[in-house]
Amino acid sequence: MNIDPDLSSFESLESDGYLIDDDATDPDQRYLSGFSAPDPYQTLITGGEIHLLVSGLEYGRACAEANADTVTRRSAYDYQQLVAEYGRYEGTIRTIVAFLEDHEIGSITVPPRFPTGTADGLREWGISVTVETDGIVAESRAIKTEWEREQIQRTQRANEAAMATAETLLADADVDDGVLVYDGDPLTSERLKAEIEVTLIRHGCGLDDTIVACGADAADPHDRGSGPLEADELIVVDIFPRNKETGYFADMTRTFARGDLSEEARRRYRVTNEAYEAALEAVKPGVTGSEVHDAACDVIEAAGYETLRSDPHTETGFIHSTGHGVGLAIHEEPTISPAGGELEPGHVLTIEPGIYDPAVGGVRIEDLVVVTEDGYENLTEYRVGLEPTAD
Repeated sequence: MNIDPDLSSFESLESDGYLIDDDATDPDQRYLSGFSAPDPYQTLITGGEIHLLVSGLEYGRACAEANADTVTRRSAYDYQQLVAEYGRYEGTIRTIVAFLEDHEIGSITVPPRFPTGTADGLREWGISVTVETDGIVAESRAIKTEWEREQIQRTQRANEAAMATAETLLADADVDDGVLVYDGDPLTSERLKAEIEVTLIRHGCGLDDTIVACGADAADPHDRGSGPLEADELIVVDIFPRNKETGYFADMTRTFARGDLSEEARRRYRVTNEAYEAALEAVKPGVTGSEVHDAACDVIEAAGYETLRSDPHTETGFIHSTGHGVGLAIHEEPTISPAGGELEPGHVLTIEPGIYDPAVGGVRIEDLVVVTEDGYENLTEYRVGLEPTAD
């Protein structure tokens, strides 16, 4: 991978090195190592360099793909013999200890998610283990390089193709007794999600789940949705795929409706759209995520709807934050929320206000943007519109 991680933040640590023990599903691990493996491996940061400890199975690929200054295979420390003699846990600990000793490491700092078993095992061998809670890797990951922004935008292009698939099905469906029908069968949330997934696979992406929620289901922001899609109801489609090659996510939401939607539902859509535009206009360097969130809340509250800012206990209205960072994780720094800090060039984030009420349904509109030197660039090239149109 072409990530060039910023290691300057590790210089202030009061230890000999920083260690991650995890597989590449951990975004910090993948970011620092530039390497992806399904089984745990170790990444050590010390003296401004990156050192990996991997299995023999992954050694050749790690040498070719990783960002590391050195790559060592476990067999260099007689790993299999240690496992045979002491068992897998103790054999692994002894191997990691030997790796650390090779790099003259007597004390390490580790992330909050570091395995307790590994930490306890290392301590038994006299290695000091300190957990850092400041999220120094997450802070570094939040500022995206040009290459990273290109990968996120690449994933968003696949996302847009998937959204177009969903919108076309919605537009082409017939209405029969209040239910959307496609090719003679009810058009269900499950069918739409399957077509979204197929499109993403064809574009080199995948996803663990997606949201196609209709009516009262859409009033719960994270209800995945199920069953037949109905006319005269709001339909929220939220897709958040991950590129299989690079690991970078994207995120986008659109809300559609077929049939005779109530005036109140249409009003909520218009207000959400205005809040989305106000929040976008507020994005620029030096502005805090809290201020961007306030811009969305101002619009929604002025229209007479509750937000968590106006009523922390409300169960309807705008009941989540305005956005979040996106990268090797679908939710990462920065946050566009009441606690959101200062935005910096290179931050990639969502803008996604919404209004929810089971009696009316849910509305959410979401784009993905990058903070620039003088404002923002929208990485999303997909129209915003309530009535679905065929591709």
